[in-house]
Amino acid sequence: MPSPEEILNGLTAIANDWRLLAIFWHGYFAVFILGLLFSARPARSIVGLLLLLPLLSVSLLAWAQGNLFNGAVFALMSVVLLAIAVRFAHDEVKVVPGWLNVLGWLMVGFGLAYPHFLESVSLIEYLYAAPTGLIPCPTLSIVIGFTMILGGLNSRPWCLVLAIMAFFYGVFGIVRLRVSIDGVLILGALVTAYVAFSPRILGDSHGATAR
Repeated sequence: MPSPEEILNGLTAIANDWRLLAIFWHGYFAVFILGLLFSARPARSIVGLLLLLPLLSVSLLAWAQGNLFNGAVFALMSVVLLAIAVRFAHDEVKVVPGWLNVLGWLMVGFGLAYPHFLESVSLIEYLYAAPTGLIPCPTLSIVIGFTMILGGLNSRPWCLVLAIMAFFYGVFGIVRLRVSIDGVLILGALVTAYVAFSPRILGDSHGATAR
């Protein structure tokens, strides 16, 4: 395991060297958001695949930077989530109302404007160039946020995988890297775990192909 300084330097390098890619991911998620706001309701399997792509991006950039741990973990997570998503039923996603929706949007907003690692930029630049899709924490925050907004994608395994990963990276960020804002991920992890075991949100049935 690299030292905290090496990890932080690597994350900083990714955030700054791949800023154009971060801008692309902001545009990607902007289209996703507009689709939800204008009542686009694709199949759960399609949404699952769309949410996988930024996680895979994190893995590839981690490998390129020499962070084998993040590269391997995000690659494995992407494979597991892909295996879950391809088994989803072809029903449309549904946007949930209430507190879960609000918290989901806050998690998305946090990930899109993640206030760390960029160097010599204005606050405005964080709105379109924060390291979303580049490094673990903001990317997990966004994926979890959309998962909340869409009622856990009606999948307990999907929620549990994300909850475990978010909890790990939240604790790791606070304890190992001293990045206190990563505590937001711990909150997201706990709520996502709650969603995973909430029949009221996921529904009472848990068919193998759908869940």
